[in-house]
Amino acid sequence: MRKARSRQRPTRQPVRIIRFNQQRPFLKNNRNFYAMNVLGIETSCDETAAAVVRDGRKILSNVVASSLKEHQRYGGVVPEVASRRQLEYIQPVVDEALEKAELSLKEIDALAVTKEPGLIGSLLVGISFARALSAALDKPLVEIDHIKAHVYANFLTDEQPQLPAVGLIVSGGHTDLYSVRDIQTFRRIGKTRDDAAGEAFDKVARVLGLGYPGGPAIDRLSKSVPETEITFKYAALEGTLDFSFSGVKTAVLYHRQKYGNNNHYPAAEVARAFQKSVVEILVIKALRACRKLNVRTLLVGGGVAANSALRRHLSAEAKEAGIKVYFPAMALCMDNAAMIAGLGFHSLN
Repeated sequence: MRKARSRQRPTRQPVRIIRFNQQRPFLKNNRNFYAMNVLGIETSCDETAAAVVRDGRKILSNVVASSLKEHQRYGGVVPEVASRRQLEYIQPVVDEALEKAELSLKEIDALAVTKEPGLIGSLLVGISFARALSAALDKPLVEIDHIKAHVYANFLTDEQPQLPAVGLIVSGGHTDLYSVRDIQTFRRIGKTRDDAAGEAFDKVARVLGLGYPGGPAIDRLSKSVPETEITFKYAALEGTLDFSFSGVKTAVLYHRQKYGNNNHYPAAEVARAFQKSVVEILVIKALRACRKLNVRTLLVGGGVAANSALRRHLSAEAKEAGIKVYFPAMALCMDNAAMIAGLGFHSLN
């Protein structure tokens, strides 16, 4: 009898995943000979985003698909709904990013994907897709911290900020201050002890009947009144660079409850007073951090960085203090993949 031949299983090639602080010398050596195109993928919350960035600076494409309308009826992001939509959107979003960049997959040199923080199901969609694509293309993949990428969004401009700097991240899930020594060296020096600033905006907007998302709604409504005598005290937390927004949020709730079903509730004035309180403490702590670290550059990132009052007030106060403040372009304040791809380039080199 003939012996049965044992079947040899094909050797599986591992995905070349590069952690945030690792380097790839072969890419560094090649950097002088050709431009590096990095495909970024971002799925940390409800957006599905893909972008192509060349040499960490030039945005060739930046595509974002959102399931916002589905979440609006629930008054906030529903994780399961977000991840299901991301499974549907991710392939066409990547295809569109490549099409707008006028590149094929073969012309992509490396991939970058958000690894944390975020919704677990949503992160898995992006990471799984990126790892599979990296293995199929035999291209390196770097996993990026979402918060650090928000700071890096300020470098996706013609004017390059001077480092070291202080980074202020203000979003729906985070309100943090960072010491930024260089593009890859971050140290958190302040944080919120309860609600994030963006979360407080969303909750106050719900109290005022403004819907979701609350930040843009409160910003718009605040502009409809020139000034108000209503005030809400912020939590100073003296001696620290930490924040607390649960108190001012609750103060708005109690203020609303006092009026009961009164149809003449001054919602616009309340919105303006609340926004003023949040903006004031953000400005105070950010500039205090700059003075404490003796730096002259302030980098702002996250969704709340799009708030018009914050941009106006912080810019004015920083100028008076001799501090150069940077805000990303509006499209780069929100979750996007350009910031992931841009920071990914520096993690590969």
